[in-house]
Amino acid sequence: MLAIVAPGQGSQVPGMLGSWISDPELHELVSAWSMRIDLDLLRLGTTADADEIKDTANAQPLIVATSLLGAHALGLKGFAYVSGHSVGELAAAALSGAINQEDALRLVRARGLEMAKAAAQSPAGMAAVLGGDRDLVLSTLSELNLVPANDNGGGQIVAAGDLDALATLAQNPPQGSRVRALAVAGAFHTHFMSPAVEPLRALA
Repeated sequence: MLAIVAPGQGSQVPGMLGSWISDPELHELVSAWSMRIDLDLLRLGTTADADEIKDTANAQPLIVATSLLGAHALGLKGFAYVSGHSVGELAAAALSGAINQEDALRLVRARGLEMAKAAAQSPAGMAAVLGGDRDLVLSTLSELNLVPANDNGGGQIVAAGDLDALATLAQNPPQGSRVRALAVAGAFHTHFMSPAVEPLRALA
């Protein structure tokens, strides 16, 4: 039984496409995708630095493209289960056949652009709270006006919101927990992303 889980934003690292595109066929595929969505995925996935690929407009298409490319390179077919975390849901939808790969890339390009615009209106971020008592973690987030944007299980809750509040959380984590900032440029899965909803609804 084969299960595929496509990652979400924050999983990007510099050079993440490097090992894949040494194969001429895969290089050509990424080049074609780049032209279709008017974004240089080849450069972003090889020579761009961490700050550039943290940009939401770049990170989201790069992550989805990498998931699709990995499945293609490994010849993965006939999954028993396929799922995606956050933006990874678009990769999962394409891998399952619910939508085609070009539509997934077109949607994620628009999603990244609109969410980047929304993030620019109100600078914010996200941080993972690892460990600690769940109720204490949630009450601490509430006191700081932070949103528990993701409950990832296994003692990890992702806080999202104002950067100053996140800094306070990191300096004074709930007892028994530690806080790790995520490499994202906005407070995703929160009201901060509301401006992106209607443009994406119109596209979908």
